Amino acid sequence: MHNNNEVSAVAFEEIRQLGRLAFQGLGLTAHAAEHVSNVLVLADLFGLTTHGLSRIESYGERLESGGISASAEPVVETIAPAIARVDGRNAVGPLVGMTTLEAGMQLARQFGIGLVLARGSNHFGPVSPYSYIAAEQGFASIIGSNATTTIAPSGGSDARLGNSPLGFGVPNPDGNHFMLDMAMSVVARAKIRNALTRNESIPATWATDASGKPTTDPRAALDGFLQPIGGHKGYGLALVVDLLAGLLSDAAYLTHVKSWVDAPDEPQNLGHFFILIDTARLGSPDWLKARMTDFAAILHQSPAVDAASPVIVPGEIELKKMQRYLRDGVPVDATTQGLLDQYASRVA
Repeated sequence: MHNNNEVSAVAFEEIRQLGRLAFQGLGLTAHAAEHVSNVLVLADLFGLTTHGLSRIESYGERLESGGISASAEPVVETIAPAIARVDGRNAVGPLVGMTTLEAGMQLARQFGIGLVLARGSNHFGPVSPYSYIAAEQGFASIIGSNATTTIAPSGGSDARLGNSPLGFGVPNPDGNHFMLDMAMSVVARAKIRNALTRNESIPATWATDASGKPTTDPRAALDGFLQPIGGHKGYGLALVVDLLAGLLSDAAYLTHVKSWVDAPDEPQNLGHFFILIDTARLGSPDWLKARMTDFAAILHQSPAVDAASPVIVPGEIELKKMQRYLRDGVPVDATTQGLLDQYASRVA
């Protein structure tokens, strides 16, 4: 029996294939399973393991209970020259995400820019895999999703908004893309859980207790709410993401979003927004590469306060990890490996 925290490196092609088979084992078509596996494996390649193939656990549970539809095929509807809508039909999130991204790139190819709003979706993974796929094809992107409520409004004492991810990507034709992928809370709940496990206190800026007061006790924080970045500014930014991803897309928003933990068999009706810009319309690849390379160089040339951690540009850490894991194998923990094997074994 594996120790559950044991991590082994698996070759990229092998884990991508296993992910595809596992999602087929959960009832997805080969095409849908491939999209889902690609997004989650990219997350693992970027070192975002909490949003990678480890999600087979929560996605699997909800696919098995019917909370997410395994057979659903998202539908794309063009509603204006550069605007489309996607009805996710309660399909697994990364399938809706990829459908939305592809529709956005197609519009941007045609019109220079594309906006696609998705509804009827579920957790779609982190933003950076989508930013990366777009950047590889020459598109800059602004992407966001709403989420289950975990944050209280500024001055409020109960959770009314989600820790919505927001991401930006700008391609560099040499592959050193700019990728910023952030959530609206100071830290993820997982960091608070880790502090509790290690019996450590947490900074008062991370979370509040159940009555909305800042706390340094991780146990009280887990019963309370996450604090948004930058106080009321982060609160406002989280609302903007929900207005675009939830309200304008005709998805659920704020407290209308169902918690997949409390109501695992009910559709969440999450929403996403994707804005794609075709950089080919702005100048040649050589022009863009020269400017993006200079942009990064200006930042890198700032003398580091600590020589051990030089200045970086968002995306560098993820892309370096990706190169390393493509060479040495992708880290997969034993629990995730076990679930992948279990679901994949159903495919004859």
